[in-house]
Formats: sequence, C-alpha cells, structure tokens
Amino acid sequence: MTGLAVMENVRRYRAIASLCRQAATFRPIQRCSLLAQAEEWERRAVVELEGYFDSLDFPAQNVWPASGPQAGHPAP
Repeated sequence: MTGLAVMENVRRYRAIASLCRQAATFRPIQRCSLLAQAEEWERRAVVELEGYFDSLDFPAQNVWPASGPQAGHPAP
C-alpha cells in the first residue's frame, strides 16, 4: 500500500475516533461505549502506521534523530 493510501486511512480512522468522542459528550448513557469505540479507531490508526513503517525496513537508529548530550542537547 502506498504512503498516501496509508495516510488517508489514518486520517479517516482518526476522524471517526473524533466523532465518537464528540458523540460521547452529548450522549452520557452511551459515553463508555463511544469512548471505547474511539480508542479502537485510534488503535487501528496506530497499527496502520506501524505496519507501513515496518514495511519500509529502515534501521531504527536512522529513523529518529539522536538525543542527549552527544547530540548537542544538555543532560537533564
């Protein structure tokens, strides 16, 4: 699947999750169910992104910039 298709799926999943959260605000009786549905849609978005980036087969050390004193950041 192309990166654009993956991002479109993620956008849709997160939009549905947002709608579930909005509906939960106005439907207190269904609140728990709607929030659980929102969590499921968010989980699907993360799985979609993880699957795409795993398929790219980048070494982990090259994906994220280094942090800490060696990267020019002061130690906490």
